[in-house]
Amino acid sequence: MSLATAAHVPGSVADAVGRPVRGYASGMMKRALWQGLLAGAAGVAVMTLGEKAEQRLTGRPSSYVPARTLERLTGMPERPGPPRAVNRAMHFGQGALLGVVRSVMAHAGLRGPVASTQFAVVRLTNDQILENATGVGAPPLTWPRAELLVDLVHKAVYAFATGAVADALAARSGPGPGQRHAAERPGRRADVGPLPRHEAYGH
Repeated sequence: MSLATAAHVPGSVADAVGRPVRGYASGMMKRALWQGLLAGAAGVAVMTLGEKAEQRLTGRPSSYVPARTLERLTGMPERPGPPRAVNRAMHFGQGALLGVVRSVMAHAGLRGPVASTQFAVVRLTNDQILENATGVGAPPLTWPRAELLVDLVHKAVYAFATGAVADALAARSGPGPGQRHAAERPGRRADVGPLPRHEAYGH
């Protein structure tokens, strides 16, 4: 589709001067929102199953750091005893919301194991910012190595499970702009300019 033709098609990706139509970005973000929440929830479910299996093997007690973090972020009183409902709300809510980030990555064209590895860093960083900012947690380098390893493994499981669902859902919309760019000249190249706007979105 040429720019001249696209200018006369409602909802097309480019207008008469080649600017992206807001409708495409809006549609992508709407898809990324619900798909990301779904992917994040799936990732949390898989991670939780893994945590329960690991706890049975190792005898490690449940962590209530998520609950304490949410209490301090929201100003809720810190009650004694295991705050199970608050813990679940933070555990599942945080994981579902972060899934939106992974879905946006997938729709942009960042998919597969490398993207999920990048996302694992995002998940770990998010946890540590919130936990350290509230004084509930301490920097990971101060943790016992075994405790750090367990956390890294579980967050990696979350990231890859979330990524698998996000990628599968995003793939139904076709390749993302980044993937279309890469397909122009496959391989590791430094001399490939940006795609024309009207080609970046597959229209």
